[in-house]
Amino acid sequence: MQLIYTWLVIIHIFSAIVGIGPGFVLTTIVKSAKSLPEIRHAFALKAKVHIYVMIGGILVLLTGLLMGAINPILFQQGWYLSSLVLYFIALSLGPTLLKKFMAPIKELIADSSLETIPAAYHENVQKLLRVEYIENTLLLIIILLMITKPF
Repeated sequence: MQLIYTWLVIIHIFSAIVGIGPGFVLTTIVKSAKSLPEIRHAFALKAKVHIYVMIGGILVLLTGLLMGAINPILFQQGWYLSSLVLYFIALSLGPTLLKKFMAPIKELIADSSLETIPAAYHENVQKLLRVEYIENTLLLIIILLMITKPF
């Protein structure tokens, strides 16, 4: 059983690197885009990178829960339970707020007749980025909890 647990830890760490790591640069990609073609390219790139974020994020959750199933004492650890709660909050942001703020942006950049960046884009992208910063902060707190195991 120890060998399985060790492999789960390895998969968990690599999944976090591959899945969560790239998520931290998605805001930078979008913020750096200044022209309409760059914005369209940034969001296309973001969509491709997001696939890795989703796969890694699911693997992080599954391996974390499996480690808890193998070592049930984890469910009595404050850092583990706090990490799970924060992770579920972070996950819930995707289909709720991120989707809500992303929809009008997708609609705007899909309009091929646009030649200049509309003001609505800037408003919506700021809302989107705020939520992404919150999500990144939650993920940093989770990583800190997992490294330090403070309680």
